[in-house]
Amino acid sequence: MFKKLLLAVDTNDPEGAVRCTQAAVSLAQTENATLHVLTVVPDAGMSIVSASMAPDHSTVIQQAAREELEAWVASNIPKDLAIDLHVHMGTVYDQIIKTADALDAECILVGAHGPTLKDYLIGPNAARVARHASQSVFVIR
Repeated sequence: MFKKLLLAVDTNDPEGAVRCTQAAVSLAQTENATLHVLTVVPDAGMSIVSASMAPDHSTVIQQAAREELEAWVASNIPKDLAIDLHVHMGTVYDQIIKTADALDAECILVGAHGPTLKDYLIGPNAARVARHASQSVFVIR
């Protein structure tokens, strides 16, 4: 049913990332699917903020995020599973959807935090992915 899965991992939320990763690994093993693991580095936002940073700031941040993701994968995903790593910079939910579309992934797996007041006003990334993605979306709490 699913041959390409996209797992969005927030390595800054280890507990949520572990639960989501366990579900993704189980599904990938059951479906004999390739697991694409994505982490998104938020961009600087306003151009005035990014203008004050070093020219290679984005590259340095993305490289650090890749190294952190590689370490996460090495300790949380079985080595015999077919995986590809992706690190992108931008708005989290937008990058998840764009990556899933570019990969022709049939399924996206995202973690969800418990709702806070802020989430009710602007919506968490998981809810936005679920609303806007054309793929099946598993939200793991």
